[in-house]
Amino acid sequence: MSITPQDPDRALVVLSGGQDSTTCLYWALSRFSHVETVTFDYGQRHRVELDCARTIAAIAGVRHTILPIDTFTAMGGNALTDAAIAPEQGVRSDAALPNTFVPGRNLIFLTFAAAHAWQRGMANIVTGVAQTDYSGYPDCRENTLKALELAINLGMDSRISLHAPLMFMSKADTVHLAEELGALDALAYSHTCYQGEVPPCGLCASCLLRARGFAEAGRADPLIMRTAGL
Repeated sequence: MSITPQDPDRALVVLSGGQDSTTCLYWALSRFSHVETVTFDYGQRHRVELDCARTIAAIAGVRHTILPIDTFTAMGGNALTDAAIAPEQGVRSDAALPNTFVPGRNLIFLTFAAAHAWQRGMANIVTGVAQTDYSGYPDCRENTLKALELAINLGMDSRISLHAPLMFMSKADTVHLAEELGALDALAYSHTCYQGEVPPCGLCASCLLRARGFAEAGRADPLIMRTAGL
């Protein structure tokens, strides 16, 4: 059967190599007949996630593409792309954005993903963004994704759908979903630490939130088990 310009059974997952995007990859595999992944090399401090994404895609048996985007590094100004800024430790209790916020990152990622999906004949893009995330990143909110989906389809004359299956889930909920989807083995090779450390530092906000999610779900983190040699 020939592939239409946007086949509704084909999906592209934006795979960072982290916990949420890995879970979303397995969510996509349970719903679409053909799934591929794309990872963006944007000069991130935690570059180990590029290798993690490659490994996870191989475990899942899907085609994987890494696309370079170096503009974020050139602009700097945040802890994920500027070596002079250290990621904050702990989880913020106020409404201010943490210094790990990369302005426009998800807008750019999803726009490039849409262009890649269009060329590959895919009608679906899956992303692990979550409005319930501690940071309140504005480009992770549902209204942002809805607006971007409209802009993408108007600008590309396409019918591409943006899916964010974790949008309103807690970290514990995502652990339970990963377990239901059979993603826990792959999560052993995921990376979340903003410091880029393996084993993870356990002190940055991302590490703390991941640990809290597994604890609340009553499950051991496969990554911690693997790196501890257990």
